[in-house]
Order: sequence, then structure tokens, then C-alpha cells
Amino acid sequence: MFNEGYRDRVLVCRDCSNEFTFTAGEQEFYASKGLTNSPSRCPSCRAARRGGQQSSAPRAPREQHEAVCASCGRTTTVPFIPREDRPVYCSDCFQSQRASQPRRDDYRSYSDNSYSGGRDRHDRRDRRDRW
Repeated sequence: MFNEGYRDRVLVCRDCSNEFTFTAGEQEFYASKGLTNSPSRCPSCRAARRGGQQSSAPRAPREQHEAVCASCGRTTTVPFIPREDRPVYCSDCFQSQRASQPRRDDYRSYSDNSYSGGRDRHDRRDRRDRW
């Protein structure tokens, strides 16, 4: 029963134009997952794409800009153009600033009744029914 009706097929990769084999086992796996299209990339190009690597030229490093830390006064580099109206922190001061602020998940959720000012779903429904 294994690989019934499937035969190895030779396909051409759309990225590198090399031939690769789409095996009967892979075809059976694709069919079991409900996938109807054949792969258009070879395994190495798929792995490179999945890993976030580009098969073409490597990415250029980001441009760095010098700034003075608003907390300790040390010179640091940042990957954005600093603005006069926003403070810039070195990595150490940034981490300490970040640690001292409450996290988003520390706030109450939107589904909490206290968020709606004490009103619950029934109060809103009653108000809507009055219209």
C-alpha cells in the first residue's frame, strides 16, 4: 500500500533552476496534508527561504548613528536617526528603563469587567434594546 499511485518526479527549482526529485514518499506526504501543488523550490532553497536566508546577495549591515545616552551621558550607536524630542539610551540604560516599566500583560485584560467601568454585557444589551 505504501506509495500507491505515486512515482518519483523530476522538477526544476524556480530559484536556482537545478533539477530535484519529488519522491513518491514526499508526494504521499503532501497528499496526506491536503496539499495539491508540487513544490516549486528544491530542498536546499526551501531550507534557505525558511531560515530567512536569501539565496541572492547577503543583506548589507544596518547604518549606525552616534548618540549620547539620555541617562548616563555615554556615547553609543543606534540603528536609527536620533530625534531631539525623544531620549536615546545606551543598551545598559535601555534595559534598566525597560525593566522598571510595567509589562503589557500586567495590565488588566479587555475582557475584565472593571475595564468597561463596571458595566457587564447585560447592561450594554439592555441599553441597545432601548433603541
